[in-house]
Parts: sequence; C-alpha cells; structure tokens
Amino acid sequence: MNLTAPGPHGGDGRRVAAALGLDPATMIDLSASLNPFAPDVASMAADCVRHRPDVVSAYPDAGPAARALAAAIGVDDDRLVLTNGGAEAIALVAADAPAGAIADPEFSLYRRHLAAVTTNAPRWRSNPSNPLGTLAGPDELAGVWDEAFYPLATGRWTRGDAAAWRLGSLTKLWACPGLRLGYAIAPDAAAAARLRARQPQWAVNGLIAALVPELLAVTDLAGWQHAIGAARQRFAAELGSLGFSVTGTHANWVLVDGHDLRTRLAPNGIVVRDLASFGLDGRFRVALPRPTEVDRVLAAFAAVAR
Repeated sequence: MNLTAPGPHGGDGRRVAAALGLDPATMIDLSASLNPFAPDVASMAADCVRHRPDVVSAYPDAGPAARALAAAIGVDDDRLVLTNGGAEAIALVAADAPAGAIADPEFSLYRRHLAAVTTNAPRWRSNPSNPLGTLAGPDELAGVWDEAFYPLATGRWTRGDAAAWRLGSLTKLWACPGLRLGYAIAPDAAAAARLRARQPQWAVNGLIAALVPELLAVTDLAGWQHAIGAARQRFAAELGSLGFSVTGTHANWVLVDGHDLRTRLAPNGIVVRDLASFGLDGRFRVALPRPTEVDRVLAAFAAVAR
C-alpha cells in the first residue's frame, strides 16, 4: 500500500507524517495552498482567548464579523453570509441552485455538492482556476465564481460580478484552515437570506469571529499579491535550475512535472498535491512555502532530482 497516496483534497500532511512515522510538526505541507505571508493567526488566537475567554465559553455571534468583512470588501452586509470555511459556502450555494456546469479540470467539491452537472446550467468556475492557476478573462461569465485565491492573485477582494454568486475562503487568505472561515456574496439580499435559512445555527465559531476585525486590520491584499508574485518567480526559477519542468500561474502555487514526485518528497518531510485526480497525471501543484521554509523545500527537491 502506498502510504503517501493522495486523498481527494490537499492538506493531508499530518496523515502522511503519521503513515511514515514522522513528526507532523516537522512536515511542510505544500499540498494546501495557503498565503505564505499571512499573519501569525495562532498567536493572535491565543492572545484573544487569554484576554476574552468568552469567545470559547459563550455562543458565538458572527454578525459583527460579517458586517466588518462586508465593509472591507465593499458590499452590502445583507448580501454577505459568513460560513464555516469556503467548503460550507460551496455546499450552501449548491443546495440553493443544485444544477451547475463544470469545465474540467476543476475543484472537486462542486461535483460533490451539486445534484446535477449539466452543460445548460450556470457555470461554476474557480478564479484563478484550481488547479491550473489561471485567471479568467474579463469577458468570461459564470453563475458562481469561487474566488478563494482571487485576492492573493490580484490584490483585490473580488472581480465584482454583482449578478453572480461570489465565494471566498479566509482560511486560505489568513492561512488558518483549522479555524474554518469563508463567505458567500449573494446576487441579492433575498438569495443571502435563503442561505442563512439553510445554514446551521452558530456555523461560525466565536474565536475566528472575534478575530476578524483584528485580521482585517493587518490584511494587505496588494502587498501580499506583490510578494507572492515575486516569490513565485524566484521559486519557479530555483526549481527549474534543479532540472524540473515548472509552469507558472497567477496563484500562490506553481505546477511541477515529475514522476511520483509526491511519494519521493514525502520522506523528506514535504507534501505536494498530486493532480492525477484532476486528470493531470505526472503533474503536481506545489504551494509557495513560507520564506523560512524555502531553503528546506529546495533541498528536498534537489535530493529527489539527484
């Protein structure tokens, strides 16, 4: 049995570490594409709990966080719904509009939650594309735009298609997948109300809701986009110098060709996303590492290149 075989999604570094007998804390998981320049949310969360224990002991009220986020994005707060990660936003919208069109390769959660995938339905489109990392052209249309990586690719919250659903993932933006926070921007207030009616009560936990204003205060979309672009160019060049075929993207990852690259990198403590499940055999999505991790990641690639 291949202990490093990929699951249906990225972010499985802890599972791979356990299978190989490695310390999960030492694993660099580049199968999940998170913002490498995000603030230290763990320290902020610890401080929040220490000074505001009610974020754990009381039932959460996500209303103030939702209003703060709507103001930051520049949308009416009655059209924005905070969700338990981007995954819940996808599930809720798919329940509200259960038929959709998908052009593969595309993020797998759409097919999981849509009741019907058909060509004559509104298109679901990740932007930039996951996994290819390409931005949609200005004239392209969709009924649902998944903008999980759009802020990091463009330095803006949204492309602004007001007539479409727009979904976001603050999990990706702030690199805090354990805290689960996403959102849906509805075409109108009535559509947002339908989502809230489907949503479980207290879907968003009190800790991340309390952190939203503080995290918005240190969010620098334009700065992060610039830093990611420069880091992506350097990272791709370094991998290319090691002999790997690398395809650049508009997103916070690169695409790397190689034979069984995930299995060969894992014993070195590096996990990458095998794109075989997207129909892209021999291609791997490699998230940009944090600046403190780059040297170790490149050393691991150099070892398997040899």
